[in-house]
Amino acid sequence: MQNIYKKYSICFLALCIFACKRVVDIDLKNAIPKIVIEGNITDESGPYTVTISKTINYANDNIFPPVVGAVVTVKDNTANTTNVLTETSPGTYKTATIQGVQGHNYTLTVVAEGEQYTVTSTMPAKILLDSVTFLKITAFGNTTINAVPNFQDPVGTPNYFKFQQTINDRKLKQFFAFDDRLSDGRYIARQLFNDSAYFNAGDTLLLEMQCVDKNVFSYFNQLEQIISDGQSSTPANPTSNISNNALGYFSAHTVQRKKVAVKF
Repeated sequence: MQNIYKKYSICFLALCIFACKRVVDIDLKNAIPKIVIEGNITDESGPYTVTISKTINYANDNIFPPVVGAVVTVKDNTANTTNVLTETSPGTYKTATIQGVQGHNYTLTVVAEGEQYTVTSTMPAKILLDSVTFLKITAFGNTTINAVPNFQDPVGTPNYFKFQQTINDRKLKQFFAFDDRLSDGRYIARQLFNDSAYFNAGDTLLLEMQCVDKNVFSYFNQLEQIISDGQSSTPANPTSNISNNALGYFSAHTVQRKKVAVKF
């Protein structure tokens, strides 16, 4: 994930206000380092991890300085409990007692280098992933195989999803974020179109489905578009859900996985 912040560092100037999506040309060689916070809480057993680092100039080596000595807390606002995280390695902070629960609302607070950053995320209800099938497409002499998650979307509730694929124990960088705006209450069978990584018959796919909240969906939806438009001359960063112009995200989400053999 941090490669994105190297390539598109300092685009926060265009994203100072959460709702603002305008981008501007910037000087990547002399970018002022910005804090990057990435954290997740899931309905699986903890501990959960928050990583804190700094952006680097575009021409620098791909080494992101960790932010050490931060005070990091996660509060379960629903249960009114707070957990102070422990720095287990430079820039890596872990929870001790807090447990992710569907429907609960969580606030992450980071105090680092004299600045405070906060973000709140609500864990949605889990939507069951029924199965994973595959669709073979042949066009212009090329054949591709795409995974298709199958699940029933609840009626009348906005839902947001993120999918991650691992093929033969190799996690793909590409991910997929979409919502049910055009498919509310329907049975969803949506292809996950692969840009560069294709399946072969007999491969093993581990598909992870996350139910995320709206702000987290917006973040990954923008990031997905940035990655797919990687040749753009105007760099950008996805709109973070974290305050004080931080980069990154904090997500409370459900997780489920299905491991299947690729067949069609």
